[in-house]
Amino acid sequence: MRAFVRIVEANSFSKAAETLNVPRAALTATIQKLEAALGVQLLQRTTRRLSLTAEGIDYLRDCQDILQALEVAEARFRGQDAASPRGRLRVELPSTLGRNFILPRLAQFRDMYPDLELVISFTDRLVDLTEEGADCAVRVGKLQDSAMIGRQIGVMPFVLCAAPAYVARHGLPQTVAQLAVHRSVVHVAGRSGRAFDWDVLVDGKRINVALGGPVSVNDGDANMICALQGLGLARCATYQARAHFDDGSLVPVLPDASLPAQPISLVYPKGRMATPKLRVFADWLLAILAQHDDLRLVT
Repeated sequence: MRAFVRIVEANSFSKAAETLNVPRAALTATIQKLEAALGVQLLQRTTRRLSLTAEGIDYLRDCQDILQALEVAEARFRGQDAASPRGRLRVELPSTLGRNFILPRLAQFRDMYPDLELVISFTDRLVDLTEEGADCAVRVGKLQDSAMIGRQIGVMPFVLCAAPAYVARHGLPQTVAQLAVHRSVVHVAGRSGRAFDWDVLVDGKRINVALGGPVSVNDGDANMICALQGLGLARCATYQARAHFDDGSLVPVLPDASLPAQPISLVYPKGRMATPKLRVFADWLLAILAQHDDLRLVT
């Protein structure tokens, strides 16, 4: 089972053989014996491509669950090793938060848990964690996948902002109603391609503002870069905008109005949190977010 899962993860017999430190021919023979014992074909192999059959997809999920349960069972008897989780942890991170906040702090996590091997992917798509072989994903916004367990670990507030160059050309809106005559950087969701709503809370009332603009992007960093060039007003995460407010490269727009914050959650397949490696990763994420005023979970 471990050999089969590793081949799928590496998408290569040769790479899997290297990581398992076995000859490729031996690994091929192992999979052939496994398929013969099961009476089904698990992998479709060509000279250029490796893919799972329908039976292989189902068996992969079973293998991942069984190996995960085995890891949990063995961890109870490892003594001191239980405090030092080991093995591979596959994590899906949202592009902007992952690159700007989580990744720069990753050395801290590695120092704490040197026996863990991290495999990190960046995506804003709503991926099937089980099918992708991921242990967990960090997601921003309302959770939509009911098959996953979600644990809120932080919160992301937003602000409206503009570059001084934009203000010099177009001025600053003084009311929510005046937003309608301005242009924006249109930030669309990577999952759906739909523009994010500009919901503004004024005196407890939620007002939806729809703004067009000359540029549309599907990435938070790109949204910020366009805003800094004065291409339009922008809705940005507060943690991103804070340093630019401090150095004057951005100014707040309608600072007395507030925008609804989005939850930051860690999602994972049912039963996965029982594994020591995911538990320590979740606790670490919660701790680093708690240190940031613009991301910490308010209790």
